[in-house]
Amino acid sequence: MQTFQVFPNIPKEIFFLEVLSRNIWWSWQTDAVALFHRINPQLWKKVRHNPITFLTRIPQKELEVLAVDRGFLSHMNRVKEQFEAIAKSPADKDFFSFQENESIAYFSMEFGIHESIPIFSGGLGILSGDHLKAASDLSIPLTGVGLLYRQGYFRQFLDQNGWQQEEYPETDFFHLPVTRARDEKGNEVRISIHGPDGDIHAAVWQIIVGSITLLLLDTDLPEISSKVRNITARLYGGGQNMRLAQEVLLGIGGMRALYAMGIEPSVCHLNEGHAAFSSIERVIQIMSRQKIDLETALEVIERSTIFTTHTPVAAGYDEFSPEMVKPYLYPLEKSAGLKIDEMLSWGQFKDSGEHGPFSMFILGLRMSHDCNGVSKLHGQISRRMWSNVWPGLPQDEVPITHITNGVHITSWLSMEISLLLRNYLGPNWCEHPHDSRIKSSIDSIFDEELWRAHEMNRSALISFCIEKIKQQYQRRNASKAKMKELETMLDPNALTVGFARRFATYKRANLIGYDFERLKKIMSSKDYPIQLIFAGKAHPKDNEGKLLIQNIVNHVCNSELRNKIIFLEDYDINTARYLVRGVDVWLNTPRRPMEACGTSGMKAAINGVINVSTLDGWWCEGYSPECGWNIGNGEEYNDHDYQDSMESQAMYNLFENEVIPCFYERKSSGMPSRWIKMMKESMKMSIHNFCSHRMVNDYKTQFYKPAAIRYKKLLDNGAKEAKIKAAQRSRLYENWDKISIEKPFREKDGPYRVGESLHISARVFLGDLNPDEVRVQLYYGIWQSMDSLQSSNTKDMAIQDDLGKSEYLYICNIKCMNAGRYGFKARITPNGDKWIRYAPGLITWA
Repeated sequence: MQTFQVFPNIPKEIFFLEVLSRNIWWSWQTDAVALFHRINPQLWKKVRHNPITFLTRIPQKELEVLAVDRGFLSHMNRVKEQFEAIAKSPADKDFFSFQENESIAYFSMEFGIHESIPIFSGGLGILSGDHLKAASDLSIPLTGVGLLYRQGYFRQFLDQNGWQQEEYPETDFFHLPVTRARDEKGNEVRISIHGPDGDIHAAVWQIIVGSITLLLLDTDLPEISSKVRNITARLYGGGQNMRLAQEVLLGIGGMRALYAMGIEPSVCHLNEGHAAFSSIERVIQIMSRQKIDLETALEVIERSTIFTTHTPVAAGYDEFSPEMVKPYLYPLEKSAGLKIDEMLSWGQFKDSGEHGPFSMFILGLRMSHDCNGVSKLHGQISRRMWSNVWPGLPQDEVPITHITNGVHITSWLSMEISLLLRNYLGPNWCEHPHDSRIKSSIDSIFDEELWRAHEMNRSALISFCIEKIKQQYQRRNASKAKMKELETMLDPNALTVGFARRFATYKRANLIGYDFERLKKIMSSKDYPIQLIFAGKAHPKDNEGKLLIQNIVNHVCNSELRNKIIFLEDYDINTARYLVRGVDVWLNTPRRPMEACGTSGMKAAINGVINVSTLDGWWCEGYSPECGWNIGNGEEYNDHDYQDSMESQAMYNLFENEVIPCFYERKSSGMPSRWIKMMKESMKMSIHNFCSHRMVNDYKTQFYKPAAIRYKKLLDNGAKEAKIKAAQRSRLYENWDKISIEKPFREKDGPYRVGESLHISARVFLGDLNPDEVRVQLYYGIWQSMDSLQSSNTKDMAIQDDLGKSEYLYICNIKCMNAGRYGFKARITPNGDKWIRYAPGLITWA
């Protein structure tokens, strides 16, 4: 079937509307969203806020009327000025010393930019979308790389029994702001990779996100087999073979797309392990373009790659058998001369053998200079979880750090709160949301104005929920009496609690109903009404998650509380906006420490919503008694039933004794003054500490800039520096097993007094290595057990004597600063940059 597309004939006076619709920048600009909305509010809502679809459905006569409407033209020109200022603002390549064709490549399996672009499933994708938006706001030279799924993630609906069903509607690409990517000569870009059943071809599309380009690969080409075409059919669809094909396409194919477009990825950021294959392709590209060997290329790639992990359990990472992976690597073995066993070893644990599973996490970690978790607690969990990658290295020194996630403020802030902040903070406050001066400005907002804005948001949420619930029941052929009853569901003035997220068992959506009789008692008060809104999807293969939804719908929502507890189907970005803006309390009950970060509570907090949460993920950093409530005190339990019992009772106590009284404490003004004060504290905490501008700026200064400097330095002068690093690494590994250090000796046994010094010496044998190639250190701190310290310090030891035959006497002094019991050991580590110092296996203890 041949097709053709007809677009509206937009008058030249308002042709900017079409230009605007093709750049997703409009979606986080209040004025731009209002511009589309004012044309036809009902139609704008009906097309799910898709401006391209929207404009095709506006009658030609209405477009011509708009072209002479002075009020509309004035509004449009105001948006146009803002848009052109962004479009003409070049990326800050000078900060990174980038050439015109250089960029930071940001790989992610999914991107949640807007509900009209359904290529995301949940938190990981939303985080990726917010990362691109913040990078655009901050003029960072970054290029996104992902896949274009024609069916995306599933649409959710529940059957008569409350069981989740999935449907996968086809996405009409002609109604998306996508265009075919072109190379420097203007040709459409296509890439190919070799797969088990032949070549996999993919077209490359692009979406413009402000000043950022997002490249998306698409295998839905008419001339290839349906099996290959289906690789980009569904996000996280199919079995292991399909998952592997998607990740190879994202990594190897994504890297080839960048090079085909003339983009040099001087720095690569892997947002999760899905894209780890990109490093293998990048090694090959660097070898070919720079005419260097494998060892030298690895030194370059590893020092210019960043790897962000979002998963707090090892089982959450993809692993594949070597036999599955080999067909994708055979062509690389032939074309680049790489040994297939060596490439496989990059993704395998050291002692797992040739048949050990190929781990995407290990590959990402092995190829990355910087690895980070997404909250402070998650960084600690990751260091503990992956400490076996660095045998002999103390857990607190494992080189996995953290950068806590953030949310894109203007994408999630309500119109009412946005206008309020603009009045008090100035029109450009959102360009620097983490500016500390914003805090005092929020304090100056009149309580009446903030409360009025929030009540408008709650009212909008209730109207949205009633409309959505009616649609759900209408689809199930509900009676007229039932449909009429639905109109009185929910109270726009009642304390409204939201619980919306992926329905995984560890998130414990059922905790609120653990003691159902007590919940009924709390929610049945006529004087202090409370209502609860649930939303969220379970993974199509997660029957336990689906059972959670079914139990909530059948047991809770259909009980005598049915007009106070509802479940909204098909949770998406639009539903999330209403919820995080309109509820009073955001409830979060993950089983610590299973939540890597969680960002939905941040989105709620910027709108003045109060969080009630277990101390997990980001809330460990965000919580204070002034801005929210904590369930428990961060305990971790082995007995989950006992944990659920304890924490559910703690949650009920919080609602009965603190949350509900605080909300309904109304004085002569009729407003909850204490609650409003907490709202302001919540806004200050989240806007300042948990915005994506802060997050991306952290990546920029801690990772991107140093990686860009290393990349340039390593490749200068024919990759001279990289060759020196490769030789250093080779020499260390060849000679490390020949070195040793004796048990350290102290001059006197003690005890010691505060202020005295401990004099320690150790004999070291270095074999063929020189003293300047190693660091001999004393590792010491407060004693915890025979094998560990509560808190550790290191101090370099200095050579006192050359004893001959590669043997040396090293010494150091430690001053006793505080009383207590201490322990110490001596060790040898490499002397070099971070990548050398933390090379796995290069550590020797006395």
